[in-house]
Amino acid sequence: MPADATPSNLLVFGGGWLGQAAAREAVRRGGHATLTSRDPARREALAAEGLHAYDPDDAAALDRDVVETPAILITAPPEPDGCPGLKRLLPALTRTGAFPDWIGYVSSTAVYGDRGGGWAFEDDPLNAASLEGARRVRAERDWLDAGQGMGLTVQIFRLPALYGPGRSPLEKLRDGTARLVRKPGQVFNRIHVDDAVSGLFASMARPRPGGAYTLCDDAPAPADAVMEWAADRLGLPRPPEIDLDDPSVSDAMRRFYLDSKRLSNARAKAELGWRPRYPTYREGLEAVIAAAGR
Repeated sequence: MPADATPSNLLVFGGGWLGQAAAREAVRRGGHATLTSRDPARREALAAEGLHAYDPDDAAALDRDVVETPAILITAPPEPDGCPGLKRLLPALTRTGAFPDWIGYVSSTAVYGDRGGGWAFEDDPLNAASLEGARRVRAERDWLDAGQGMGLTVQIFRLPALYGPGRSPLEKLRDGTARLVRKPGQVFNRIHVDDAVSGLFASMARPRPGGAYTLCDDAPAPADAVMEWAADRLGLPRPPEIDLDDPSVSDAMRRFYLDSKRLSNARAKAELGWRPRYPTYREGLEAVIAAAGR
């Protein structure tokens, strides 16, 4: 397919933020998108904006869509007993004999674990430091094994923290809930949701069975530096500093600070021809500010 090709239909297993963004992009490109969601209210909201959604346990609907859909994206997080998408999609593919052109599993850069501020690459040994990361490692392995065993074109996408309109440090600064945690030497990457979606679609145009890609920005940076820049950009006071062991720090935030690493997106650039539209958090947050002003 040419680099700008778009699948006529996209099935998204998982109706969360990224899944919805990918579905909207498929529609914007002239295709059709279907999502799964266990939440009836979410399915109703998606239907209100013209996106078809159904319960992931609807086997008949899955059977129909895996036959009719050339691209399948799995964004649902893993459960304690494995990937819910794999447990439902593989039986559907087996029952119908369908062979989609592209299957993408969205994983997390938590699979790399802590690199002490060093670089992480796709072929490095995986060393997850959290339970969630370990579950992602298992889900990746299960999907790649299934792809190899069934002749499916499965790709893995490892994403760091996503941000975008409505979900960024800007909202926390504006509502007064932002806090500044400093951990010397700590560094992360991040990615704007639009850049994550464009990376997925770049892969749909250039599928590679068994491929793994890190989709991230070009600028690893400490979280406190991002928060301070955002506060200064908005003309708001910098948030109060707190220790990582402060009771107000959530368990999720503590897990976030377990890892320190720099992520390389060189493979995605070389193999997919992909480039982040927002190469640093500065451009990305400027875009969030502009979106909020519309």
